[in-house]
Amino acid sequence: MRVFSAATRFAALALSLAFLAGCASNDTAEEEGQYDALAERELYESARDALDRNILPTAIERLEALDTRFPFGVHAEQAQIELIYAYYENSNWEEARAAASRFIRLHPDHPDVDYAYYIRGLSAWQAGRFSLERLRLIDISKRDVGATRDAYNDFRELIQRYPNSEYAADAQQRILYLRELLARHELHVADYYLRRGAYVAAVERGRWVVENYPSSNASEDALAAMIEGYMGLGMDDRVEEVLEVLRNNNPDHAQLDGNRFSPKHL
Repeated sequence: MRVFSAATRFAALALSLAFLAGCASNDTAEEEGQYDALAERELYESARDALDRNILPTAIERLEALDTRFPFGVHAEQAQIELIYAYYENSNWEEARAAASRFIRLHPDHPDVDYAYYIRGLSAWQAGRFSLERLRLIDISKRDVGATRDAYNDFRELIQRYPNSEYAADAQQRILYLRELLARHELHVADYYLRRGAYVAAVERGRWVVENYPSSNASEDALAAMIEGYMGLGMDDRVEEVLEVLRNNNPDHAQLDGNRFSPKHL
């Protein structure tokens, strides 16, 4: 008959208690996991309900909470996409762009990443327009074009990366508009320099338009700005060179009628 010492019996008891504690711990972890999953689902569903009812501030608040509390949850990626949308629809342009950029960085291979690129571009588009353009109170090509240039670059990146995206056609149409706007803005700056006798700067602005937006409607006016700049600098050889290009592209251009260019160059 085997006899166990007190030390042996104590060790066995300790092992038994440790085993029971481990089981209890596992049960608790499992319960907490189930609770978290339930809490995540309920929070997501409440956010979706707010979105469906177009209660955007509430939807944003709940989606932000979901993103913070459950960054690796089942609904995490979808919540991030919907947060981009909610920001945009609520006119939170900078937040929408930041959320879209974050999603692109975290999920470059996500099937909806083209949507993030698209909304990022739309947000910059809206930030550059506001209500003033719709009311036609000012020519926005005369304003700061930082957001407009961001939109142009965002849409170009979308088309380059995802030419078959369902958003590519719309992005392309917006690019055409933005190209004209950016080119016209450069011409306003060139004209500003011409009026102040900063001829080198005016020539550079005109050349920028010709080189970067060659198919824009502003390219011929850019050539005219370059001609005026070269005239101011007394660089007759360059004047003749650019005049020839302008004549070949548009012999009926308004500034070829002698009103602005010296007769010796016509």
